[in-house]
Amino acid sequence: MPRLLLAALLLPLMLSCACAQVNQQALDDVAAGKLREAKASWWGFDATDATKCLQAAIDSKVPKLTVDNVGKPWIVTPIKLVSNQEITFEKGVEVLAKADEFKSGNDSLFTGRVIENVTLSGSGATLRMRRSDYDDPARYKHAEWRHVLQFLSCTNIKVVGLVLAESGGDGIYLGTGRSGVTNRDIIIRDVICDKNYRQGISVITAENLLIENTIMRDTAGTAPMAGIDFEPNGPTEQVVNCVMRNCVAENNNSWGSVAYIPTLTATSKPAGLRFENCKAINNKAGAFGFTTGGTVDAAVSGTIDLINCEAVGNGGAAFALGGNPPPPVGCRVTIQGCTFADNAVDQPTQSPIVFSSHQGSDLDVGGVKFTDVLIRDPVARNPMAFVDMVAGLNVADVTGNLILEKDGQKQTVELTRELLGKWMPVIALKKIPRVSLAGLALAPVQALAAGQKITLPPWRLRGVGTACVWAKAGDAVTVTINSGQVGKYATNPVPVTVTSPAGKEVSKVSAPFGQDSPISFTAPETGLYALRSDAGANYAYYTSSTHPFNLCYAGAATHCISSTGTLLFTVPAGTKEFGLRLYGEGLGEGIKATLMNAQGEVVETKDNITRTDQLVVELAQPSPGETWSVKLEKPSGVAMEDFYLDPVGIPPLLAPAKECLLKPAG
Repeated sequence: MPRLLLAALLLPLMLSCACAQVNQQALDDVAAGKLREAKASWWGFDATDATKCLQAAIDSKVPKLTVDNVGKPWIVTPIKLVSNQEITFEKGVEVLAKADEFKSGNDSLFTGRVIENVTLSGSGATLRMRRSDYDDPARYKHAEWRHVLQFLSCTNIKVVGLVLAESGGDGIYLGTGRSGVTNRDIIIRDVICDKNYRQGISVITAENLLIENTIMRDTAGTAPMAGIDFEPNGPTEQVVNCVMRNCVAENNNSWGSVAYIPTLTATSKPAGLRFENCKAINNKAGAFGFTTGGTVDAAVSGTIDLINCEAVGNGGAAFALGGNPPPPVGCRVTIQGCTFADNAVDQPTQSPIVFSSHQGSDLDVGGVKFTDVLIRDPVARNPMAFVDMVAGLNVADVTGNLILEKDGQKQTVELTRELLGKWMPVIALKKIPRVSLAGLALAPVQALAAGQKITLPPWRLRGVGTACVWAKAGDAVTVTINSGQVGKYATNPVPVTVTSPAGKEVSKVSAPFGQDSPISFTAPETGLYALRSDAGANYAYYTSSTHPFNLCYAGAATHCISSTGTLLFTVPAGTKEFGLRLYGEGLGEGIKATLMNAQGEVVETKDNITRTDQLVVELAQPSPGETWSVKLEKPSGVAMEDFYLDPVGIPPLLAPAKECLLKPAG
């Protein structure tokens, strides 16, 4: 063939890859099936952008592909994987995310969607992104899904020997690419997940997962920031036969290993999580944390095992279990031969082992057998603690033994019911009936002047928050909402739904994040209108209202974050007993509360409220109908961030200003 003709035939291919060195004969042999092994450089190499070359090599579907060391990084934009291919990265190879690319929040370095039979291997090779770039709000919209490796509903996947570094999300993400289809038969071995933005590894759904000899370290950027997080999005997803063996989670900005699975329910496949010879070292929030649902319908069954694991020098608990009811409703948990040393030493109100209930739980927490678990703790405290956010629940079906080491002396203790009761007494709060808002006729304590607008102090409602306004039929109502960011969570618009006293939707808006946004409607009837906002992991707050505005209990305690000030409430005529329940977010976050009567006199003050507590008032004579208040402040001994408010025995309405006070009509 004449040289000019050959050059003309090769030119389009060279231009498409922006490459100057294409081995056309080898490419033809691959296409014809004569060669079953190939080198990526046969498709060319471009030092400024090798995306088309590498993608073309993968798209050839050659069974064995080697990404060879050409002396410079393979700089690429997002790459798509294909089925039935083994890709080997030679020692010293670096695949590097191209600068000023990956603008979409879902752009990952490598993605496999509904594929099978794929191996990515390479001892001494690195797949690297640009974490610090994605954290720059001037250049990138905040997101948490720019992963190094993303597998969605895939089968028979192996990742071996690679360093996965500096993603804008996770080192590895195992998610859903087709509804109802889990990742199955996954092996991750000899991998290092280094300095990723959200997680070292996220497991949304997987069955038959083995992670072995893998290090997950220095995760920081956006929550959860764990070494590994098992976190299904819904009850049809799975964490079945998931095994971690000889793995290390260290220096992560939150937990070492976490399984947050309250999204699984009694209808889900039983969970199966097993950690063998794993270490959690110097993680900021804690070592091994597991959370499930806390009711018959909401809890998933299954097993969670920690065998010969170590938790050393973590900022919080070595082992934490939240929500999990004892089997057969919840998971059977086995902790055997583990060492928990020097954890939560700067948080004396915590303990090395923490159990907790959470809102909505109605069953005791437990189902754990400890066998020869060594606890070395320099702090004078009980080795176990129970954070009861419901009040009245207990730790149950906890058996076995602990080996307590103090000043070099070891003592083996059997976990009897009496000892557990001493360490973790049941919170016995006085039971005061709730007052329902359903069917309760209300009226303002004082009439507003025509055209008056109430300026509201910023009570920050985290996540899903319920507030309410009272209006007469025909009134034109306007309430203004704003929102704020917690950490580096995504700043999405905040949906707000307004529901009438009859339960009908009268308005629905999507409020732009961080902006004053009016919510306006005409009241079709007289009564209380519910405002339900959902700020995700962030918070919303209301800045003004044309009508009386209150925080209100609507099936769950009011969840506030970093808010201080005074809230007013009405004690209706005839009331003899009422209370205000409060609690912080676990042992590390709390609130100080001061209750004041109608004359402004202090009735009771409680500081450092971390677990569920209650300010109780028992009046000598029935109330004539009056206004009381509660002042909320930063606690003296723990941090203040998330806390909860729950009025009982009175209408569950908390007014941020005197103009907002409501009372039973008549």
